[in-house]
Amino acid sequence: MDRYSKQQIKDTLIDKGYKHFTGGAPYNLNIVGIRNSATKQVITNKFDDTMTVSYTDENGEEQYHEYKCTTDPGKYYSEHILNSSGVAILKPGQYRGSHKIALHQGKYEALCQRKPLSVYRDANRDGNYDLDENTIETGLFGINIHKAGSRENGSTQVDKWSAGCQVFAIETEFYEFMLLTHRAKDHWGNGFTYTLLNSNELC
Repeated sequence: MDRYSKQQIKDTLIDKGYKHFTGGAPYNLNIVGIRNSATKQVITNKFDDTMTVSYTDENGEEQYHEYKCTTDPGKYYSEHILNSSGVAILKPGQYRGSHKIALHQGKYEALCQRKPLSVYRDANRDGNYDLDENTIETGLFGINIHKAGSRENGSTQVDKWSAGCQVFAIETEFYEFMLLTHRAKDHWGNGFTYTLLNSNELC
């Protein structure tokens, strides 16, 4: 059962002044990650966020999908920090044309960052995601949208799967998502907008 609805996503994007893609050719994807506000910034190390995709298909039918994911870095990289400024936590917002289909770490196709994104930096290893506006950096950090492992029922612990990336828990769902991105690419080119919302922002 879905946590949210296509209408909620649309209404929230419009309410926040973001672009909601509708017209033109099919597969004009609205790719929207929803960070679970109920965790209250505690590092759960779980895939407790949601990736959503809404669009109109080639038959003119409106479609909506949800996938289990994390929009936060895992516990490992929150404790074993790769950047002296702190682990990267993507700042909510809409990032127009921010990603493209490319190889993630040279291994498999994913949506890879191609334009600057803004991240919080958290370096104190206190078990919470510290979203301090004074730590925000904007740039190319390799914040990709990719998958965790290949376990049949999906991964349950984020651990090393994310140092700030947006990561699908279930491999088959990720490949379903990538099929949609390829269909979109055929109509719209290799550029994708990613929007990150907090769940408590939804209309």
